[in-house]
Amino acid sequence: MGDTLSAKRRGELSELAARLGVEFADLTLLHQALIHSSYANEAKEKNIVHNERLEFLGDAVLELASSTYLYMHFPQMPEGQLTKTRASIVCSTSLAELARTLHLGDYLLLGHGEEMSGGRDRQTNLEDVFEAVIGAIYLDQGWDTAKDYVVRQLMPLFKQVEQGAILKDYKTILQELVYQDASQNVSYELVGTSGPDHDKTFTFNVLITGKVMGTGSGRSKKEAEQQAAKEALAKIAPTR
Repeated sequence: MGDTLSAKRRGELSELAARLGVEFADLTLLHQALIHSSYANEAKEKNIVHNERLEFLGDAVLELASSTYLYMHFPQMPEGQLTKTRASIVCSTSLAELARTLHLGDYLLLGHGEEMSGGRDRQTNLEDVFEAVIGAIYLDQGWDTAKDYVVRQLMPLFKQVEQGAILKDYKTILQELVYQDASQNVSYELVGTSGPDHDKTFTFNVLITGKVMGTGSGRSKKEAEQQAAKEALAKIAPTR
């Protein structure tokens, strides 16, 4: 597999590896992390492997590395707050922004349709490739290097937590605010989905005592609900 990389591609991957701060033993793992399923589906060669399995692995490494850091560095933080903090740090928006900082989109291999529709800067693609690269680092270099890489990338967000910056769970804030009046309630309803199975977008309304107060979209149902809650809070409690 290593022999299939062109000199040009190998040079690009070496450049990216230097930016990541990781010296790969097998650059083909990094190459695979950058192959979108649309590229593999359109390629004439039938043995091209896209990055979704590496993304699956990288997601697990990301969760364990970030959980370990929070556990070790915030000994007074209770379990529930640890969970909320981790979710805020490794959310889709944060990971996509980190991928942009690393210029991962520049190295993605995309199918023609995905390329033409703006896939190189699509949030879901960037989040996925960020996780896939973590998976490649883990397979190539092992846990310690992968953990160090994750911590290095997430450090600005960890610093925000250390400085007391509030990483907001909009659903919880909205619920606590609304339930101050026992006669009110909060509910969420799915109002639409769009996109193919591998890149679905969900849209939710949030209702306060039956009245729609916010709408949000996201790659996951949870993310869409958070965005809907954020919009509702901007209307009923703009200072929060």
